[in-house]
Amino acid sequence: MAPTMRGSSKPATSDSDRYRIGAEELVALSPDLVLASTTPALAAARLVTRTIPIVFVNVVDPVGAGFIESLARPGGNTTGFTLFEFGTTGKLLELLKQIAPSVARVAVLQNPTEPTLRRQLDAIDAGAASFGVTLSLIDAREPGETERALAAFAKNPNGGLIVIASGLGLHRDLFITFAARHSLPAIYPFPYYVGAGGLICYGPDSVDQYRRAASYVDRIFKGETPANLPVQMPIKYSLTINLKTAKALGLTVPPALLALADEVIE
Repeated sequence: MAPTMRGSSKPATSDSDRYRIGAEELVALSPDLVLASTTPALAAARLVTRTIPIVFVNVVDPVGAGFIESLARPGGNTTGFTLFEFGTTGKLLELLKQIAPSVARVAVLQNPTEPTLRRQLDAIDAGAASFGVTLSLIDAREPGETERALAAFAKNPNGGLIVIASGLGLHRDLFITFAARHSLPAIYPFPYYVGAGGLICYGPDSVDQYRRAASYVDRIFKGETPANLPVQMPIKYSLTINLKTAKALGLTVPPALLALADEVIE
């Protein structure tokens, strides 16, 4: 479910407003089921319906966000596929250091309202000392403020960037542009960032989540209820590297890292 303004008379002043308007338009069509992709989309869908079945994908922490009662028995009208074992977020820092060993300062782009923020940051922070890295947090909800903060951060050498999963996918192209403009090696949580020109990503295979979601849609259409379908964790993770971006940043990707990559973009 993507945000849209078509046919709505309500003003949208934020990303959450846009998602809400899109959800209202979608539910007005009386669908048999809603597929909600990402945490903001699911939050918007649940605001406007508690009766239409919802299958979600790419949602970070559905229990912590209050969308479901438990992974085993979600309850209500909502079930689906969650994104993380939170410990894997720490892998972002490890991989960033492998592809850009000189990085000693890392700006973490994040959304302070994301319920799982602390758990993701704890996973990154756990490895910061061992990698000799200091972390800076940047609120990335407003693009103008984000770029100003990154410009200030980039004035000093040996900087790098981590974008965590916190409902900021709408700003993907801006983050990639900012990283290139300020010559910051950056790692992202999803492959679509790298496909759009980002340097490297490590995260769950979101395409696989859609494939698995199709089976839940089929089961619901055959009479099962979301309340009784357990929410499932990711089973596939992928590493993607953009060699063109690495070259633009003056980075030589280690052969060992290339060998681990599931996809290399040239």
